[in-house]
Amino acid sequence: MNQERVFKVLLGPHISEKAAIVADEKNQYVFKVAADATKPEIKKAVEQLFEVSVTGVSTVNVKGKTKRTARGIGRRKGFRKAYVSVAEGQEIDFAGAE
Repeated sequence: MNQERVFKVLLGPHISEKAAIVADEKNQYVFKVAADATKPEIKKAVEQLFEVSVTGVSTVNVKGKTKRTARGIGRRKGFRKAYVSVAEGQEIDFAGAE
């Protein structure tokens, strides 16, 4: 996989309470990924960017919520996120990776 595709597959980390709990308990990290990204592409991208060995990847398509505003009903954009399991004893430091 070329370097340009690596940066298009991973859009950024998904920071939430659930992501923090999963990172502590199961050694998994959550990323927002491109809608057309495959599991092998996500695995290669994480391994190349963060220099860790990935043991598993699970993906979820999150539907956009319908929200009511003063101007009527609007819809948030949906996205895809990936739960990436890292080998035992390894971790990803988002602050040091940039």
